[in-house]
Amino acid sequence: MKKITLSLLALFSVNCLAAENIDKQQHLSAGETSVKSIYASAFSSHSANIKTAKQILKFNGGNKFFEEPWAQSAGSVSSQDGLGPLFNNNACQDCHIRDGRGHASQADIGKKGTDFNSMLLRASKSVITAEQKKAIQQSLMANVADSCIGGQLQHQANFAIQEEASQAVSYEYLTVKFTDGFAVELRKPTWHVKANGCEIEDDTVLSARVAPPMIGLGLIALIDEQQIVAKQDIKDSNKDGISGRANYVWSVADENIRLGRFGWKAGQPTIRQQAAGAFLGDMGLTTDLFQTENCLPHQKDCKSSPNGNGDMVSEYDYEVSTKVLDKVTFYSNHLSVPQRRNAYASNILAGKKVFNEIGCNQCHTESYTTMASTEFPELSEQKIYPYTDMLLHDMGLELTDFDKHSQFVEGDIQVEFLAQANEWRTSPLWGLGLAQTVDPRATFLHDGRARSILEAVLWHGGEAEKHKQAVLTLNKSDRENLISFLKDL
Repeated sequence: MKKITLSLLALFSVNCLAAENIDKQQHLSAGETSVKSIYASAFSSHSANIKTAKQILKFNGGNKFFEEPWAQSAGSVSSQDGLGPLFNNNACQDCHIRDGRGHASQADIGKKGTDFNSMLLRASKSVITAEQKKAIQQSLMANVADSCIGGQLQHQANFAIQEEASQAVSYEYLTVKFTDGFAVELRKPTWHVKANGCEIEDDTVLSARVAPPMIGLGLIALIDEQQIVAKQDIKDSNKDGISGRANYVWSVADENIRLGRFGWKAGQPTIRQQAAGAFLGDMGLTTDLFQTENCLPHQKDCKSSPNGNGDMVSEYDYEVSTKVLDKVTFYSNHLSVPQRRNAYASNILAGKKVFNEIGCNQCHTESYTTMASTEFPELSEQKIYPYTDMLLHDMGLELTDFDKHSQFVEGDIQVEFLAQANEWRTSPLWGLGLAQTVDPRATFLHDGRARSILEAVLWHGGEAEKHKQAVLTLNKSDRENLISFLKDL
C-alpha cells in the first residue's frame, strides 16, 4: 500500500510539473490586444487595449472607408468616388467578408462556378529578358505583367467599359484515406479564363488568391525582422527537408528593398502599401503610393474614362486621399485577434502535442514578442501566438501556380519578387477556428479549394509532404485532437 501511495504521489508530482510548464498566456493569441468574441463579428473589433476616444474614432473612420462601397467617378460623395474603370469589387469588406477570409466559388460536378467576389487572379510572364530577370532577382520589380490582362485580372468594369476577361472554376473530386480507413474528399480546381479583345500570353503564369483575413496585421508588422531572417535555411543545411526563405520586395515609400511580410507570397512590405496596392489592383483607386490608373495601353475605353483624380497638387486629389489611406491603415493595424476559447482543455493540449510531434511547428512558429513601437504603443512588446515563420516554402506541385490552360508550371519561375510559383508564405493560424463563424462560406488555402481545415492539411506537399504523410497515419483520437487544437486557435 505504501509503495502504491508513493507511486501515485510521484505521478501527481509529474502531472503538476507538466501543468506548471504550460504557457498560461497562450489563450491570449494577440497578447493584451486580444478580444473576447465567438460571433460573426469576431474579426471586426479593435485592439482590446485601445482606450482613448480619439483612437477609437480613427479606427471607426477607417472602418467606414473599408466597409462602404465606392462609386464611379463624379459620385455624390467625392471622398469615395473614382471606382474602376476596371475592378474586382467595389468595397474592401466585400472581399474580406466581416474582415475575414474570402471563399472560392462553389461548383457542382460537371458545372462551373463563377463567384469571384472575394478572390482574384494575378498574372506574370515567365519568359522575360535578362535585364528584367536581373531586376526581379534584385527585388527592384515584382514581375513582368501579361500584355493582355496586366498583373491582375479585373473581372468587373464601369458602365460602357469592356471587362478584361471572363473566369470560372470547376472541380475534380478525389478521396484521400488515412491508415485506419477514414476517408476525406478533396476538390482539385481547374481554372477557366478567357480574355476579351486579346489573348493571354502562352508564357503567362496565373495565380488564384482568396482574400486573406485582416486580423493581427499590425502585430505581424512588429515582429523583429532578424527573428524572421534567422529562421531561413535556404539550402536546407540541416537536411530536415525544410528550406524556408524570406521574400524581399520593393518599398514604394522608402524607395528601397524591404522584407516582405503581407500577402500570400509575402509580396508587400507594409500594411500601408498593401492597402494602397489593393485599392489600385482590386478597385481601380489611386493613392499617393500608386498614382496611375490601372488601364493597359490597348484598353482605350479604360484610358479615356473619367476618374476621380484632381490636379494632383494636394493629398485630396487622389481617388483615395492620404487621410483616408492613413485611416484605413490605422484600422488594418488594429483589427484584433480573438482569444482562444479552450486552450487548456486536455484534448486541445493533446492536439497541440500531436501538432508539434508531427513537425508542423517547424514552419508554423508558435510565438514572438513584438518590438517596441511609439507609433502603435498598444501593439508594442506583446507576446503573440500567430503560428507562422513568415517565410516562403515550396508547397508542392498541386499547390503551384498555373498557365492559361490551368496546367501547373514547373521550374524556377519567380512570380512575385523572389517568390516562385510553388512557394507560399506560411499563413498565420490564429483565428483559424472562427473563420467559418465569421463567414460560413469561407474556404481555406490560397485558392480556397479546401472546404475544411482537414482538407487544407491534406493538400500540403513539397516541404510539408512528410508531415502530411504523418497526419495520414494518425488514429481517430489523435486526428480529432489535432483538428480540435487547430479549431481552438
